[in-house]
Amino acid sequence: MSKAGAFDLASGVGGKIEKTEVLSAVEKYEKYHVCYGGEEEERKANYTDMVNKYYDLVTSFYEFGWGESFHFAPRWKGESLKESIKRHEHFLALQLGLKPGQKVLDVGCGIGGPLREIARFSSTSVTGLNNNEYQITRGKALNRIAGVDKTCNFVKADFMKMPFPDNSFDAVYAIEATCHAPDAAEIEIGDGLPDIRFTKQCLEALKQVGFEVMWEKDLVVDSPLPWYMPLDTSHFSLSSFRLTSVGRFMTRNMVKALEFVGLAPKGSQRVQDFLEKAAEGLVAGGRKEIFTPMYFFLARKPHSDKSASE
Repeated sequence: MSKAGAFDLASGVGGKIEKTEVLSAVEKYEKYHVCYGGEEEERKANYTDMVNKYYDLVTSFYEFGWGESFHFAPRWKGESLKESIKRHEHFLALQLGLKPGQKVLDVGCGIGGPLREIARFSSTSVTGLNNNEYQITRGKALNRIAGVDKTCNFVKADFMKMPFPDNSFDAVYAIEATCHAPDAAEIEIGDGLPDIRFTKQCLEALKQVGFEVMWEKDLVVDSPLPWYMPLDTSHFSLSSFRLTSVGRFMTRNMVKALEFVGLAPKGSQRVQDFLEKAAEGLVAGGRKEIFTPMYFFLARKPHSDKSASE
C-alpha cells in the first residue's frame, strides 16, 4: 500500500487545480449537493465536472488514509484491511477467469492500485480508464515504481463515452466506480456521487443492454466483519491507525496546521470535513443495512451466432 506522508498529502490536495483555487473548487463542489441546496438534475448534467473536482480534492486524502486501492472488501477475522483488499482483487481476477497475456480494462481505475495487483496476480495487461488527469499522473508514477509500466497503462476518457472499438478487451471490471455515472446526502457529497441506485436497478440496466448475468450477490452478507469497520470510530487498529478516531484527530490537526502555515492550500480542512461526514454516513448506512459498496455481479456478453459457429 502507499507510503504517502504528511507532505505528500499537503502537496497533493487539489490535484491539478491551482492551489489558490482549491477553496473555490470546494465551494463549487459542495453546491452541487442537496445539503447545500444543489439539485439532482444539476449534478447529473455536470457530473464530469463534479466528479473531477471531487477526485482532485480528495485523492491525496484517500491515498494517505486508505492506500492505493480506493475500495472496500469483505474481511475475515484476523485479516488486516490491506490483506482483505488484496484478497478481494484476487477474487475478481479469479471470477473473470483471467489468463496470462489477456487484455483487461479497469473502468474508473483511480490511481491504479487494483490494476497493478490484478496484473501481477494474473500476468495480464490492464488498461485503466479514468477521466481525472491528476489520478492518471499519479497512477503512472506508481506503475513505474511497481515495475508494471510496460504492461499496464492509462487512458483518459469518460466511461460513459469509451474510446475503444468493440471487443478490444478479454475482460472488463469496475470496483465502486460506475456509481459515479449520472443517471443519503452525506454519502453522496463525501463520495462524489450524483445519486445512489438500488441493486435491482443495476441488474435491470445490465439486462436491458443485453448482458447475461451469471451471478450476483451482496458480498457483505457472508463477510464475518462489517465492511464499514475501517471507518467505525469505535474500532481501533494499529494496521489502519490513520482511519481510527485518534488517527483522524491527528490528521485533522495536521491538516489545520499545514493549511495555517501555507503548506496545504486553503480549503484543505473543508475537504477533510466532508470526507469525515461521508465516513459517518457510510457507517450509519452500513449499520442500518440500507447502503452497500459490495454488491457484486458477474455478467457476460451473449455469444453471437457467428462466434458460436466458429
